[in-house]
Formats: sequence, C-alpha cells, structure tokens
Amino acid sequence: MTAPKPPPLNSLSDAPGIHYHRSSEHSRLCTEADSALLDENNPRIRRDIIRIIAQYLDSQGLTSTKVTLYDEANVKQQRENNYISDVVRLRAAVLDGEWGEVDRICSSAYLKDKKHILYSVYKQQYLELIDDNEPQKAFTTLNKHLKPLEAQQSVHGEFRDLCYLLTTKSIQDAPAFRNWDGIASARERLAEYLQSILEFEIVGRESEHQHLRPNRLVTLLRQAVAYQIESCQYHSEAVPLVPSLLTDYAPVVVPNAEQTSFVGHLGNVKCTAYVGPYAQLVASGSSDNTVRIWNTDSAECLATLRGHTSRIWDICVDRAGSTLFSASGDGTVKVWDIRDLHKPQCLHTITSDDSGDIYSVSLNPLESHIIMAGYDRKIRLYDRVTGRVVQTFHGHDLSVAQAVANPLGNLIISGSKDQTIRFWDMMSGSCVKSLRSHLGEVTSVATSDSGMLLLSSSKDNSNRLWDLRSLKRLCRYKGHQNTSKNFIRSGFVGDSLIVGGSEDGMVYLWDRESTNIVQRLDGHQGIVYDAKWNPKRGILCSASDDWTLKTWWFSPQATNNNVEL
Repeated sequence: MTAPKPPPLNSLSDAPGIHYHRSSEHSRLCTEADSALLDENNPRIRRDIIRIIAQYLDSQGLTSTKVTLYDEANVKQQRENNYISDVVRLRAAVLDGEWGEVDRICSSAYLKDKKHILYSVYKQQYLELIDDNEPQKAFTTLNKHLKPLEAQQSVHGEFRDLCYLLTTKSIQDAPAFRNWDGIASARERLAEYLQSILEFEIVGRESEHQHLRPNRLVTLLRQAVAYQIESCQYHSEAVPLVPSLLTDYAPVVVPNAEQTSFVGHLGNVKCTAYVGPYAQLVASGSSDNTVRIWNTDSAECLATLRGHTSRIWDICVDRAGSTLFSASGDGTVKVWDIRDLHKPQCLHTITSDDSGDIYSVSLNPLESHIIMAGYDRKIRLYDRVTGRVVQTFHGHDLSVAQAVANPLGNLIISGSKDQTIRFWDMMSGSCVKSLRSHLGEVTSVATSDSGMLLLSSSKDNSNRLWDLRSLKRLCRYKGHQNTSKNFIRSGFVGDSLIVGGSEDGMVYLWDRESTNIVQRLDGHQGIVYDAKWNPKRGILCSASDDWTLKTWWFSPQATNNNVEL
C-alpha cells in the first residue's frame, strides 16, 4: 500500500475575498496581548485557572488526573487558610498587647513577607518599651529581634533613629518618630496594616463560589484563536481551520508582488532582520559598513548605526526589539541599544584576537548568550552577563558561514565552507555529529520553529531539508543559483514554504513537501543574499547586491506568477 501524497499547498493566496490590513488599520482592530491585560500571579486568577483546567479534565473523563490536581491545589489552599488564621491571631495579640503570644505566633506561623511583618510588629513592641521607660528590655528587643531585620526598615535611617531612642527623653525626639501619638494609636495603625493583608487574601476567594460556565477552557481557546486570526494582516472570507494550538495562527501566504523598496545604502545589502515582535521596523546590514533601521511601511530610514570599519555580514535582534547585534568583516560583533532611534548607542564591542571576518551572529533561545562564527573556523559562545567567551568550538577545517542554536538551546548547529554541517553540545563544546552531503560550501543553516527540521544552503545549487531527530535528508530544493557568492541564505516560511535567495536576482519560494517552486519574485537588479519572512505582518523581506532592501506581499490584483517545475 503506497503512502498517501502530501496535500497540495493550501495557501490563502488561492482563496477568494482576501483583505490586507496595513499596520495603521490593524492597530485599531486589535488590542495588543501584553501582561497588562492579565496578572497571572493574582491569587484569584490562579484559582480560576485551576478550576477551568479541572473542568476540562472532568469533561474528558480524566477523573483521577483532576483529583490529583485538586489534591495538590488543596495543599496550597490549606496553607493559605492557615496563613489567614495566623494573621487574625497576630492582629488580635497586637491590639491586646500580648507580646508573649505575638512571639509564639511569629515563631511558628507561615507568613508571606514574614520579615517585613516581623519588623513592623517588633518595632511596635520596642517603641512601647521605650514609651514605658524600660530601656533594658528595649535594648534586648533591639538586638535580638530588630537588628537582624534592619533591611526591612520602612524609610532610610529609621533603624538609626530606633537606636537613638535609647538615649532620648521622648520618642518624638527621633526624626523618624516625631508623629508618635501614643501606644493605642500605634497599635491601631499596625492592626490596620495586618487587616489590609487579610483583605487582599480574602478578596481573591470570591471567585470560588462563582458559577463556571460549561466548556470554559475550549471557549477561551476559541476566543484566543479568533483574536489571532483577527490580528493577522491577511483576512479571507472563508473561515480558516486552525491545525494546532502550539503556535500562533498564521495563514499560508505566497507573496506575489513587491510592496516597498528601501533605498539608502551605499553598498550591497548582505542581511536583514525584523525589529520587535510586530515587525514595525526592519534592519539591514551592508558592505558600506553600516546597519540601517527602517520603518517597514514607509521605507523611511530612521537610524544609521556607524562604527564598524568593514562590511556587515550578519545581524540579529532580540525578541523585544531593544538590542541589535552586528557581525562585521572587521573581526568584531557590536551590541547596539536601539530603544531610542534618535540616539542609538553602541553598548559594547566584542573582539577576539586574529579572528578575521565574523560571518555569523545569533542568540541562544534564552537570549543570554551570543553565538559568533567566522573566518577563523571557530564558533564562540559569549555570555552577555559576564561579558566573556565561555565556550569555543573547534573542528571545522574551513571558515564557518553560519552557526545557530536549536530551539531547545542544548545544541549549536553550524555550516561551513568545508562542506559539512556540525552539531555541537552547548555545555561540553564537543562535536556530537557531522553531516557531509552537500557538494559545495554550506552557506547557511536554519531550524524550524518546531525544532524538528533543519534547512541548509550550499554552493551546489541546492537547499536541503533534514530531519533533526534522525538526521536523515528529507528532500532537496533546486531551480535557483548558488555557486560562487558569499553568502546566499535560505529559511522557513511557516510550516509550508521554503524561501531562499539566488544569484539570478530572484527570491525563490518552494512548497516544503512537494519541493515545487511556487513563486519566483523578480524585482532586484542583483544577487539576492538573504530573505526573511514575518508571520505577524505577512511579508517577506529580501536583501540584495543592488544596494536595496525590498518587502514582498500577496496582492490580489497582481498577476499570478506561481510556477511548478
């Protein structure tokens, strides 16, 4: 029985009634999903999440799993109940001046922010002893209880004034306690503070008795998916079917027309990267020794980063869009603060002795380390916190064209002019696997978002797809030209397409499964070195030898140039 053929490319480009939202229109349609909308650390929200998950488990017949969830949650619930009881007892003991009871509660109770509560309680006890003219007992309380908690003082200098009280005639003589109005009033204020803690805890319990609507988890997931669809740049009249919840929904769009051209560089453009989670900006690195940052919609150059003394081979940007990293032929990687585009700053320059050109720069998944590689055949792992190289990977026979981390962050994958792809253990620095299948220099490597696929480009006129689990070659993409220039790269467009540059000046798009060419984008007047897809905006950005950067989109009015070879 033969295996079924993969389904044909189901792209939004073939659907009727497509609407494209530019960023200005899009911003009015959707509220950005950020942490200000939902505080996941709020006790009430945490309890709501547990109830919703338990409801779903019950609907799926996973009763034992639901019981386990509630058992673990109830342990924490009991702990919180004990906490409320301890605070109630502590408040009553403070109001009555039962300091022996206060000591017993504080020594055995579970209290959140316990040190701050203890400091407030013992400060009250100390002030009462001073007010009652019992300096010896006050001195003991100061040394035994307050001194270890000095860091919890409410205002700077308060502990100093507490010590000063041992030598004064009145509590009001100390600057921090000039408003002291007697023991009773001070106890009331401390009781109000403890009461506010109680109210914060109790208010969060109100949702426990609220009716939970049926299928609440599925309803919330449908609302989340609807938000993702609505926030996409491309809309179809047909309602899409979302295949997975593990990644945000992004329609399969085959760009067919040039959208914008970015002009300003004084040399060929080697690389490009989007800036920020919504790609409102795009950056480019050039042989004119500069990095430029552009407005994606208007193509206006908003900033030019100067400082390198040779061409820019590669750039990358952190997920927040606040820091840019540039690799240059001058043997350095520069770290730029680009939060203020009116005054971008070079924060740091990373150098290495006799390294030659740095061809590749990237970040590990946690963005805690920089991965650098280049002419000297080495790969370096640079710790952004300590400011030093913490691991060096040796093994390639010729210069390294590109090095990236896998999505799990435990491996570095590199492609080299020695025609090999190597896999390195991040911790030990050892090479755990080497692949030699290409017949030419490897010019780029890239991993899919799932971490299960690897794409490599080579000067043998091919891009190859690999299964990262078995390290078996799955297929080869041909039709473009890549034989002589440094460095033509390729990448993934969602789960369905492959994109790559070419020496013939075109951007090529292949169906990932069938390997057919589904689009050739003609517009550049020179070699296309790099092409990057952004799913949030539904655009492709390409960098070329013709000194320009271009973005491409799907235009319903454009002529259909899809081809199958």
